[in-house]
Amino acid sequence: MSETSTKPYLIRAIYEWCTDNGFTPYIAVFVDANTSVPREFVKNNEIVLNVSFDATSGLDMGNEWIAFSARFGGVSRKIDVPVENVLAIYARENGQGMAFPVERSVPETQALTERESNPPPKLASVESSDTAAPVTASEGSSSDPEDDPTPPPVPRIGGKKPSLKVVK
Repeated sequence: MSETSTKPYLIRAIYEWCTDNGFTPYIAVFVDANTSVPREFVKNNEIVLNVSFDATSGLDMGNEWIAFSARFGGVSRKIDVPVENVLAIYARENGQGMAFPVERSVPETQALTERESNPPPKLASVESSDTAAPVTASEGSSSDPEDDPTPPPVPRIGGKKPSLKVVK
């Protein structure tokens, strides 16, 4: 019998901590072919999503998938994110949360380019950059992301191992 990953439980725990303390929970997600998000908001194969109660509809944080509907530019979109692609969950207001390692594959756009030029696909991994910053996709269900003048804090992704911070 295989052991269940702790990652989905930790994501739900940080989400609950954010909501209990009046913070806005955000998830940073690595986008690949298995991730269903609005591609126009993806930058460097990453996207940051507001998963607060006010910004989502039908939020389901399961052990394998995080699924919900959210408005992007006033249009409701269905979002499906594999839990394995979650890079971090954190509070927008103070940046406290948790980062997770994610196995990165060849970016979707690079794979398409390689297929179009007809050489056999190369297996490679994308190196994470310390300066890569995810893009905020949804600030709330009724507001446009460009209306908010303050960007959310960006969790450190890649580089050094994540460390836990004691929250009292």
